[in-house]
Amino acid sequence: MIELQHVTFTYPDGRAPALNDVSLVLAPGGMSVITGPSGCGKSTLLRCLNGLVPHYSGGHMSGRIRVAGQDPIAESPHGMARHVGMVQQDPEAQFVMDVVEDEIAFALETSGLSRSAMRMRVEETLDLLQLVPLRRRQVLTLSGGEKQKVVIAAALALRPDVLILDEPTSQLDPQSAETVLTALAGLNNDLGLTILLSEHRLDRVLQFADTLIVMRAGAAITGPTAQLAGTLAHPPPIIQIATAMGWSPLPLTIKRGRAHSERTRLAPAPAARAKAPARPILEVIGVTASHGTNRVLNHVSLIAGAGELTALMGRNGSGKSTLLRSIVGLQKVQHGSIRMAGHDISRMPVAERCRHIAYLPQDPNAMLFAPTVRDEVAATLRNHQVPVTEERGLITRMLETLGIDHLANAYPRDLSTGERQRVALAAILVTNPIALLLDEPTRGLDGSAKHALGTYLISCQARGLAIVLVTHDTEFAAELADRVIVLASGEVIADGSPHDVLAHSPVFSTQVAKLFPGSGWLTATQVLATRQPASQTLSAENQTDAVNLTHNG
Repeated sequence: MIELQHVTFTYPDGRAPALNDVSLVLAPGGMSVITGPSGCGKSTLLRCLNGLVPHYSGGHMSGRIRVAGQDPIAESPHGMARHVGMVQQDPEAQFVMDVVEDEIAFALETSGLSRSAMRMRVEETLDLLQLVPLRRRQVLTLSGGEKQKVVIAAALALRPDVLILDEPTSQLDPQSAETVLTALAGLNNDLGLTILLSEHRLDRVLQFADTLIVMRAGAAITGPTAQLAGTLAHPPPIIQIATAMGWSPLPLTIKRGRAHSERTRLAPAPAARAKAPARPILEVIGVTASHGTNRVLNHVSLIAGAGELTALMGRNGSGKSTLLRSIVGLQKVQHGSIRMAGHDISRMPVAERCRHIAYLPQDPNAMLFAPTVRDEVAATLRNHQVPVTEERGLITRMLETLGIDHLANAYPRDLSTGERQRVALAAILVTNPIALLLDEPTRGLDGSAKHALGTYLISCQARGLAIVLVTHDTEFAAELADRVIVLASGEVIADGSPHDVLAHSPVFSTQVAKLFPGSGWLTATQVLATRQPASQTLSAENQTDAVNLTHNG
């Protein structure tokens, strides 16, 4: 179904090939996952399969590509559209119509389906991805995750031979991600739809994949998922624990992992130590906000303290992004007040608020306008009147901290989603804010970049910054957060420590919490830190894969 033979591709003016002698064969009806660090060529490989590369990108390509028996270079993207459906990283860039069901119907109208067949196809697709309540919504009023689901629905409605998805769950809450992936797996199993997707959130997708493609520096290694999963540089928690404890065969699902974990003695986690209340930096008091006639926030209150990282979670459309926008003044507040360092800022202009509160929106493109990465960060410093003599050192240190110093002279909008995200982060963090508001900052980040971001956020906490982090990444929140707040329908429904909120939730619990229910542990880091020397484990004769674990205080 998909065959690449010795494919090498270099972008115009590229210093090195984006794809370097890639060969792979994917059988019809399979579900495959591509992973690898940001900028390694994942998106380029996907775009080769429908002809976007090289038809729209330009560049030099060699080698042979066949998809559903077609040559994408000869057929062009228009010709391949009958065979290949594609969902790109940026859902906003794919919309054509203003209303959700019109967007899903648009491609069907151009394909020549009868009106009755088209209506049936739209209804089936809306049901499949649980989009019926959104069918008449304006696309511009949707949350990022809701937009992502609509784009996936529009691609599925055409029923292509091959469906290609570039990070399809990056903006989805855990339940929506499960809905989408389960629907894709159903189409794969029931209709034989060939699916190829790239993803950094491997904890969500590995269980569905027959084949894993690991890319690095334009090269690719392909094999069965269970064989390659243990070789990943940044594997999901279940793989980390299974590899460290010698579980075999390597479990890709919680169900199979529980077969091992139930035979593992694990000391309970210690009770969380109560912390003294942090000095309030941001106070949101009874805030209500609406989009048109749709109330999005309903009397929401929260306090973000100095040196405290608060993770804000909830379903897509629950009001998380609106809350951040309200704090910086981009969203009109109908009722309630917002205080910063004890002062009411409800009437403070946006520009003045952003001198003290660094804000990163979901879409990093909204912040990128300069010709180079270095210029992007320099623009922020000049806006804040930082002396030119200090610019170079500040920019260099920030780019190094976020691992993008090698991109200093690159054009920001030519970078991958994860790289653009880090450029935008550098631009807002290079000054000295007292609070950080980050909306899905791990979207598009590989494991190394996510680790670097976490390390940097910890350093920000040490400097006394208050951090509010909107995220669907439960594992990231469990590693870093001091508090977790969950929104639903614009209201706070949970507010507590990560253990109190994440350990028992059927939607937001971590893989470790599901592997070891009732233990109190949330992360692989915590569990593996408790391992005793091998001599203290249970005897192999009695329990070959059991491990005796105790807490070291």
